[in-house]
Amino acid sequence: MNRLTTSWGGFDLTRFPEDPRDPLRPWDAADEYLLRHLEGIDDAGPADLSGTVVVVGDRWGSLVTSLAAHRPVQITDSFLGQEATRANLARNGIDADAVRLLSVRDLPPERIDVLLIRVPKSLALLEDQLHRLAPAVHADTVVVGTGMVTEIHTSTLKLFERILGPTRTSLAVKKARLIVCTPDPQLARVPSPWPLHYALPADVGTLAGRTVTNHAGIFCAERLDIGTRFFLRGLPQRHGPERVVDLGCGNGVIGTAAALANPEAALTFVDESFSAVASAEATYRENIVSDAKAEFVVGDGLSGVPDGTVDLVLNNPPFHSHQATTDATARRMFGGSRRALRPGGELWVIGNRHLGYHVRLRRLFGNCEIVASDPKFVLLRAVKG
Repeated sequence: MNRLTTSWGGFDLTRFPEDPRDPLRPWDAADEYLLRHLEGIDDAGPADLSGTVVVVGDRWGSLVTSLAAHRPVQITDSFLGQEATRANLARNGIDADAVRLLSVRDLPPERIDVLLIRVPKSLALLEDQLHRLAPAVHADTVVVGTGMVTEIHTSTLKLFERILGPTRTSLAVKKARLIVCTPDPQLARVPSPWPLHYALPADVGTLAGRTVTNHAGIFCAERLDIGTRFFLRGLPQRHGPERVVDLGCGNGVIGTAAALANPEAALTFVDESFSAVASAEATYRENIVSDAKAEFVVGDGLSGVPDGTVDLVLNNPPFHSHQATTDATARRMFGGSRRALRPGGELWVIGNRHLGYHVRLRRLFGNCEIVASDPKFVLLRAVKG
């Protein structure tokens, strides 16, 4: 258990799902720097938090849990982040109603008096959120962003300048930095350019030439990434009524391709990103004109799927959690897949060759076949016995 000490009290915090083996803390120096700034420790004086406080991109709920006495609004693209927030509020005896939880797909508050932004890894997600929040910001809104030095670039500052108003950065402390923005109500308010749409190339099988929709924050939102392209070329050819899961669906191209190849299949698209699931549904609706069945789930992998009910899982697991490299998500996805698959059901995984997923899959399933490979990627197949 990690304990974060602030002027509002000490808070026991964990990431979600809680894993005793996880060495990563649920906050970092950037979160600490922002909280100290609000406390007035850096000589700016304590911030007035009596109005509507909105916290964007709070990764594991450390910021809103610390500020719960001010009844903040949390806006996140992460289901796991929301679940971590709920768990951390309960762990510290704080009423769940103390924090209003919104996703990036929800309408933001109409007026924002304090806007706190944990800079995301995706510049596109930051751009989209600033555009969506700008109408609620007024001349007296306190706007402070935070991030590690490696996360804040000239392009980050230019976004704040262009969408909200004049922007400056603080000195670095423990490799973290603050972004302080003075809103300019005279700036023209324009809608977000997201989502984006593009046509797929000709060498990706059943989806060739079809349209993909990407909301902000989706991996490779402006083009098809090479790993997914490799996966699309090697998708299994299946027929008949079966249940197929696109696990970690992103923009949904893998599951949509599976639905086109087998119109009798019932598809489940699942991702922990609200924007990803919205993208997947838009991509699917754009391209499927049959009576194929599909459901779209924002959740923690296959945790909501009953045991032994799935015939095929298609998976391109992430190997980053924000800036940290970790195989924790892949491990949970593989374990959840084995549990959810029927006997004889198959898990197909695309991954970078160096990640060595075949070792874990052989240990878990007792088998693993390399279906296709190139110098960078391997496409793997494991069968539940």
